[in-house]
Amino acid sequence: MTETRLRTLTHTLAYSLTLLFMIALAIQNLRYGFYDLFYLAMALGLGAAGGIAYTLVKRRRQLMAPGHTVLLSMMNLLAVLAVFASPQPDVSHWTLALILLNLLILPLRTALALTLALIACVAIWLFMTTTATQALVTLGGLLLLFGAGVFYSWHYSNMAQSAEDLAITDSQTGAHNARFLDETLQKEISRARATGNPLSVIQLHVDHLDEMTDLHGPDRVALLMREVTQTLFGVIRAGDTLYALGTGDFFLVLPFTPEEGVRVMAERVRRTLGEAEWPVAGRLTVSLGCTAWATSDTTSDHLRDRAGAALQEAQQRGTDRAWFLPGHPNAA
Repeated sequence: MTETRLRTLTHTLAYSLTLLFMIALAIQNLRYGFYDLFYLAMALGLGAAGGIAYTLVKRRRQLMAPGHTVLLSMMNLLAVLAVFASPQPDVSHWTLALILLNLLILPLRTALALTLALIACVAIWLFMTTTATQALVTLGGLLLLFGAGVFYSWHYSNMAQSAEDLAITDSQTGAHNARFLDETLQKEISRARATGNPLSVIQLHVDHLDEMTDLHGPDRVALLMREVTQTLFGVIRAGDTLYALGTGDFFLVLPFTPEEGVRVMAERVRRTLGEAEWPVAGRLTVSLGCTAWATSDTTSDHLRDRAGAALQEAQQRGTDRAWFLPGHPNAA
C-alpha cells in the first residue's frame, strides 16, 4: 500500500469516527434540551462529513491537500465555542476527538500549533469554571492524549520518510534510483517550460565494466561503484541530482545549466574520474552523453532518449569521451 492510499484510509477513518462521536453528542444535547450545543455538535459533524468527502475527492493527491488545514481550523474554533457555550461544568471531552484528528491528519508542525492553541483555550475555560484540582486533572488527561498523538505522528512521519528514502535510493550506490528519475526529471521539465530557465542532463557509463567484473568479481566492482558514486557527489553542484540506473550507469540532472555549462560539467566529471586512483581498477574511464532541454521536449523520455543516443555516439567514437547531442535538428 502506498503512503497516499494509507493516508486516505487513515483520514477517512479518523473523520468517520469523529462524525459518529459528534452525532452522539448532538443526540445527547438534544435529549437534554441544550439546543445551542446540539447545533454546534451538528456543525462539527458536518465538518467531519466534509472532511470525508474532501479526502475522497483528493485521494490521489492526499500528500498535497491544504484543505484539511482550513477545515480543521474551523472545526477547532467550533469546539472552543462549544466549550465556552456549555452550561455544564466540564465538557472538555468535546475536544478529545479534535486533538486526535489534528495529529492524525495535519503535518506535525501545523498540528502542534493548532492543538496547543485548542488546549490553551480549554485550560483557560477550566480554571475559570472548575476547581483548580479538577482543572489540573482534566488538563493532565488532555496533555497525555496530546503526547500520545504527537508520538504517533512523529513516529509515522519518520517511518514514512525512511520508506520513501528506501524506495527512491539505490541500495548498492546510495544514489537516487531510476524509479525516482522520471518523476524528478518531469518536474524539472515543467519548471523549465514555465520559467524559461535552461536544463541539461548527462548519462554516464563506466567503460569496460564487464571486463572488470570478469577480472575482479561482482563484489569488488560493487565496491568500486560506491566509490564512483561518492566521487560524483563531490563533483556535482548543490541543486544537481545523481541517479544510478544500473551497474556502471548513472544519470545527472542539472537544473539552470545551458549547453555550455553541461559541456564543462561533463568534461570535469570525465577528468575527475579518469585521473583518480581506484581501489579495484586502478584507473577507469567513462563515456558521457549530454543534452539540453529544448521547447519540443515535453516528457522525460525525450531527454533520456537523447542523452542515451549521445552516450552511444561517445562509445562508438572510442569511449573515454563526452558527446553533446542538441535538442533540435538544426543545432550546430
